[in-house]
Amino acid sequence: TSIMDEDSKPLLGSVQAGEYYTDSLDPKQRRPFHVEPRNIVGDDPQERVSAEAAALSSRVHYYGRLTASSDPLLVPPDHVIPSPEDIYIYSPLGTAFKVRGGDSTAKNPSIVTIFAIWNTMMGTSILSMPWGIKQAGFTLGIIIIVLMGLLTLYCCYRVLKSTKSIPYVDTSDWEFPDVCKYYFGGFGKWSSLVFSLVSLIGAMVVYWVLMSNFLFNTGKFIYNYVHNVSSSDAFGTNGTDRVICPYPNLDPDGDSSTLQYYVSDNSTGPVFDRWWSKTNTIPFYLIILLLPLLNFRSASFFARFTFLGTLSVVYLIFLVTYKAIRLGFHLDFHWFDSSTFFLPEFRSLFPQLSGVLTLAFFIHNCIITDLMLCWQVRDLSLAYLLVGLTYLYVGVLIFAAFPSPPLSKDCIEPNFLDNFPSSDVLVFVARTGLLFQMTTVYPLLGYLVRVQLMGQLFGDHYPGFLHVFILNIVVVGTGVLMARFYPNIGSISRYSGAICGLALVFVLPSLIHMVSLKRRGELRWPSAVFHSFLVLLGVANLFGQFFM
Repeated sequence: TSIMDEDSKPLLGSVQAGEYYTDSLDPKQRRPFHVEPRNIVGDDPQERVSAEAAALSSRVHYYGRLTASSDPLLVPPDHVIPSPEDIYIYSPLGTAFKVRGGDSTAKNPSIVTIFAIWNTMMGTSILSMPWGIKQAGFTLGIIIIVLMGLLTLYCCYRVLKSTKSIPYVDTSDWEFPDVCKYYFGGFGKWSSLVFSLVSLIGAMVVYWVLMSNFLFNTGKFIYNYVHNVSSSDAFGTNGTDRVICPYPNLDPDGDSSTLQYYVSDNSTGPVFDRWWSKTNTIPFYLIILLLPLLNFRSASFFARFTFLGTLSVVYLIFLVTYKAIRLGFHLDFHWFDSSTFFLPEFRSLFPQLSGVLTLAFFIHNCIITDLMLCWQVRDLSLAYLLVGLTYLYVGVLIFAAFPSPPLSKDCIEPNFLDNFPSSDVLVFVARTGLLFQMTTVYPLLGYLVRVQLMGQLFGDHYPGFLHVFILNIVVVGTGVLMARFYPNIGSISRYSGAICGLALVFVLPSLIHMVSLKRRGELRWPSAVFHSFLVLLGVANLFGQFFM
């Protein structure tokens, strides 16, 4: 009887607070059951938490550590969880701030969600869009951008809905690797991890190549300005808005971006050229700056500068618009035959653009967390539309405005900023801003690599300085080697995009959807054919990078 009487006691006792009384069992007055009663910010006095509630809280936390988050066996029942309107956000300093609005599924405005996805997807691929259109041909390039945008949008939609098809399991905090583990076991978990790391490390390599490029051109601009050196390029146009062809290609059907990377830029002096080289010295100078930043235990400081990515894209759009207005359009349609200054509208190198676009539209490994909102399909579709329009705008305008003649369209570089001389002030501002922005984003990418890899291998995001240092040496060494021997961001992007896209964009979302339909007895042949076609398309996209 005493035990039953003890169990019948309320978890939250009625405690007097000034002239304020409350019955803690009233569902409208429930509070979180274990909060230090100090520095609670609010308009009304708050009740203290009873010892029974504190004990229950400790038991719930203890049970939570005994089972996986997906195991419903020891999940606390609803009646001991605070009501949504009584939830607080607690800081480590002991201060509690009430969540206003009272809806546990509070939603960000759609415009915020759309631009958040846009900002996440907008990366270095935007610099390679004109080159990708050149590789595919102007008309075919536009078609491929639209089709790849639609295909990756659908596959992203399948990722977003993958957690909803899992019955009897709480998937509210799952990400796509958890879904892969549910359907395919350890193979699904590790395959999603490996391909996700490929995308992250590929992005870090591209960043290292671009930072070497931007640092070289920034230093060159400052040196020429201080020493009053006028740059002169062997291949370029005249006038105030000069466009150059740094690596002229003699084979119009080849991959021009891989040729003549060791041709020296404008000579500014033997000593300066020896110690300030884009491929021989600059990639090694960056080690001094970036390797220490990668070893920080937390990357929260660098996360404060993510807004610089939006500013960089906006400035690039302004720069592209200004250059297009100044240069005008230079187009001449040759559907299948090349000419001296123009390329065919349809080229056999189009898989190179599809590989770049797979990475450019890639957000599939984190979209479930980013879009836990209402109106998911609408917001995701509008975000992809905005991303696709941005890529089309930059790619089409730079390709169309490239002055042909006197230069051939084949001179468009994987980084279109390389087609402008280092003395261009507006391009100098773009390079300097991008250099600073990438310097802050690079440690964030390294942190994500460390969290994913170390968390799976050791169960700790920072198992020790030696472990983290060795990982960072491998990642940085890969970037230095690529910047030294193969500084082609277009090809690096297309290979990494096609590899990670094979699994995370095309194969795994399609297989998971078909398996879930089959388990429910709802798989029909049109769906099986279409999703099998997506799997084959991902395979063809990967093989096309090596054979086209």
